[in-house]
Amino acid sequence: MDPVTQGVLGATLAQAASKPRFIIGATLLGIAGGMAPDLDILIRSETDPLLYLEFHRQFTHSLFFIPFGGALVGFLMHWVLGKRCGLLVWQSLLFATLGFATHALLDACTTYGTQLLWPFSNARVAWNTLSIIDPLYTLPLLALIIAAALKRRPTFARIALAWALIYPTIGMVQRDRAETIGWEIASQRGHEPIRLEAKPSFANLLVWKIVYETDQHYYVDAVRVAANHKVYPGQHIQKLNIARDLPWLDPASQQAQDIERFRWFSNGYIARDPERPNRVVDVRYSIIPNEIKALWGIELNPLADHRQHVQYQEGRDTGQQNRDKFWSMLFD
Repeated sequence: MDPVTQGVLGATLAQAASKPRFIIGATLLGIAGGMAPDLDILIRSETDPLLYLEFHRQFTHSLFFIPFGGALVGFLMHWVLGKRCGLLVWQSLLFATLGFATHALLDACTTYGTQLLWPFSNARVAWNTLSIIDPLYTLPLLALIIAAALKRRPTFARIALAWALIYPTIGMVQRDRAETIGWEIASQRGHEPIRLEAKPSFANLLVWKIVYETDQHYYVDAVRVAANHKVYPGQHIQKLNIARDLPWLDPASQQAQDIERFRWFSNGYIARDPERPNRVVDVRYSIIPNEIKALWGIELNPLADHRQHVQYQEGRDTGQQNRDKFWSMLFD
């Protein structure tokens, strides 16, 4: 989730557990705790671009790391903010830990994947109930925590906490409705998917991307899930077959290993980019939900050294034509 929402939700839980006279300190410590786990983005390598993908949403996002991360943030921020707000050390630890505890669970509501059970499992949990940015989720929380802080009334934060739980529940219902439609689409095509997922498109719970896998292909479609639903038929692409698509690749090379690392990150949804034959993409994400124009992928080099890593690339075409396509789906 975006850092603003993470900080706001961290403040919400901290405020809800606070007494009125401590609410400013609770707000600040909750924000710090709520945002702190994303400091893992600093773990990078100039020579290995996939190191970032392996560590983002890993140990700092584990449920088992919450007490340690919360304590660390609480101790550090107590001397910067907590003490000035009249908090005792244990209060700073409490509010920072409450904020820290919200982060990974909120991230797991998105589609990116969060290693909630690390180090016991590296499975990437994604409940697919929220877009990574959604103003309808964030803005009510922001307004309520500001009201709670200004009026010294934790009741506003408790209302915000209710909204923080209600909105993803709506997302869960919408996700299940979208998946049901997705199975109907596949059945009409005579397909029996190996797996099928529905993911919210950008900043809303109305338009969903359907991705499903057959023996040889991935299919993507979009559906608008309202009182009535509307289907936007999409595209399909062959699943990556290294022997067919990249016959020159040495299976023992670092680039071959990087493909497998990228496969894990992408939950297996990888294919060769039809426009760039040496590029492998994650088919789950695109600006237009019924298209296969990947937001990220890895570029391989046939002339690379045996030990050389792939290049990680991102691409977001947010031109007017794509914006018009997206808005037409969203507002029907």
